Amino acid sequence: MVFKRNLYRLVGLDGAPHHVLDAPYESIDAALKAAKVWCNGQGLSCKIKDKGIGVQVLAGNGTWRTVCYPSNCLQLSHA
Repeated sequence: MVFKRNLYRLVGLDGAPHHVLDAPYESIDAALKAAKVWCNGQGLSCKIKDKGIGVQVLAGNGTWRTVCYPSNCLQLSHA
C-alpha cells in the first residue's frame, strides 16, 4: 500500500490562490504557520478582504477542498 502525502495551499476568501502566499505546503501546520506569519507582518497593512485566508487540501480526485479559515487572519488588529 502506497501512502500519498497531502498537499495544501493558501487561498483568498474567493477561493483563488492567495495573492502573496501561493505556494504548496506539505502539511496543514506549515500552511497555517505561513498564514499567521503573513497576517502578523505584511498582512497587517491589508484591507480585511485581502487578509482573509483559507486553507485548501488537494483531494484524491485532483480538486482543491477548503478545510479551514485561520481566524487570526480575519480579525482586525488592535496594535
